[in-house]
Amino acid sequence: MSLGDRIGNKAEDLGGKAKEATGNVTGDEKLQAEGKTDQAKAGLKDAVEDVKDAVGDAADKLKGVFKK
Repeated sequence: MSLGDRIGNKAEDLGGKAKEATGNVTGDEKLQAEGKTDQAKAGLKDAVEDVKDAVGDAADKLKGVFKK
């Protein structure tokens, strides 16, 4: 995963935390839910990128095995 993707996902997570906190302070349940949703989306994106990285690493290892 690129550094830009990691930064974007972290920004989305932090934005979600801020929305949730603001919703908690103001009693705005919709804002709380939006914040939690943003955090969940960021976590899901990170998980997908981790899987992509793992598949890429496995493919690289296989290429090395077949080159021998």
